[in-house]
Amino acid sequence: MNGPMGAAPQEGGPPPNPLQPLARRLQVLLDKSTPHTLYRWLGLVAVLLLYAVRVYLLKGFYIVTYALGIYNLNLLLGFLSPQANPELEGPTLPSKADEEFRPFVRRLPEFKFWWSSLKALLMGFTATFFPMFGVPVFWPILLLYWFILFFVTMKRQIMHMIKYRYIPFSLGKKSYGKNGKAPAKSNK
Repeated sequence: MNGPMGAAPQEGGPPPNPLQPLARRLQVLLDKSTPHTLYRWLGLVAVLLLYAVRVYLLKGFYIVTYALGIYNLNLLLGFLSPQANPELEGPTLPSKADEEFRPFVRRLPEFKFWWSSLKALLMGFTATFFPMFGVPVFWPILLLYWFILFFVTMKRQIMHMIKYRYIPFSLGKKSYGKNGKAPAKSNK
């Protein structure tokens, strides 16, 4: 067979992508890692620590680190924000006890948050091998500015959560009584 479904390959079409088998293998690994949330995040923390040690030993690349911090802050905001903006579309979450429950849907799902953070961290790690990205800066100013930006942004996000009454995290199913069982009804 010469091509897909036994057809002869067309001439003048796009050349085959030599990276396609690698992309498929990567997608299979990503698909298999999806249910293992804790291990994925522990792996991200390990890569982050490796990056931090490299930056500390090189005593440079603070601009790259600052850019990673800003990017991850932006990802965190997407993770904490609802998909439907209540300021533009009106409140979609119930505001009274008798309204219908609508679950919190994130603008940026957890897996995409993790994957984007990992890719950014690997790109930042790669950038540490190129001296042109090691621009000398006074890092305490960058750190102070990042903390100010973080606190101002988080304050605004928390005020948004309070105003529209949503919590981006669930702590699991509510339990009742001592052993997590619902209280028994009495026949009195």
